[in-house]
Amino acid sequence: MDGPGATVGRLAVCPTPIGNLEDVTLRVLATLREADVVACEDTRRSRVLLERHGIATPLVSVHEHNERQRAAELVGRMRDGATVALISDAGTPLVSDPGFALVRACTAAGIPVEVLPGPSAVVTAVVASGLPAERWRFVGFLPRKRAELERLLGSAAETLVAFESPQRLPGTLATLAALDPGRPAAVCRELTKLHEEVRRGSAAELAERYSQPPRGEVAVVVGAAPPGAGRGEEAMRALRALVQAGARARPAASAVAKLTGVGANELYRELMNGR
Repeated sequence: MDGPGATVGRLAVCPTPIGNLEDVTLRVLATLREADVVACEDTRRSRVLLERHGIATPLVSVHEHNERQRAAELVGRMRDGATVALISDAGTPLVSDPGFALVRACTAAGIPVEVLPGPSAVVTAVVASGLPAERWRFVGFLPRKRAELERLLGSAAETLVAFESPQRLPGTLATLAALDPGRPAAVCRELTKLHEEVRRGSAAELAERYSQPPRGEVAVVVGAAPPGAGRGEEAMRALRALVQAGARARPAASAVAKLTGVGANELYRELMNGR
């Protein structure tokens, strides 16, 4: 147990540039210099940033494969008074990057956690997209399974922002275009870097533009689904549940149609075709 005069350290969560190395705040640089150790995702990548700004603080790797073990080690050091700066390869730690286990371990141990503001590919993409930013949702990387992707895209009641791999981008845009070819969207590629590209347009236009995988890191921003979008899928789930519970298909389709506004014949045909 800590003694009466024990000094507890702290964890400082430090956002780093998502591309341009100049996009780092003075406060983050000062914290990285003052820290006893910098916990980073990849020591090779982080060393480039630190050397660029003349920072010699020791680095220790914290990634998805060792985060729980490292968290215990670093919490022990902070209990002894150390200051640990947490960074990821780019952007704000924990946002589709490692760091959650460490932050959670610190809060559980009563260790102060200081979060510094700074670069975020998510916020940059939302603003650059030109789509409504009053209300938006970040979903990390988009689902790989088509059914899950369609469900997500079809039910978004607000602007949706996500990361996507260049290889899967053509398929994702084709799926979006099939659901709603006129849906407004934007593809944000290599944000803040030399070859930054932001393409805005309809889902159909973007699917045509990116029929082949592009290079670099990609964020996709999609406008809200039209009112009522996704209602058909919800109605089908309800119909299948009723039929599986023993209800007859035709009366069940009529009952679901009255509750959802989706046509009974449409529901019945889809149910029969899916069997």
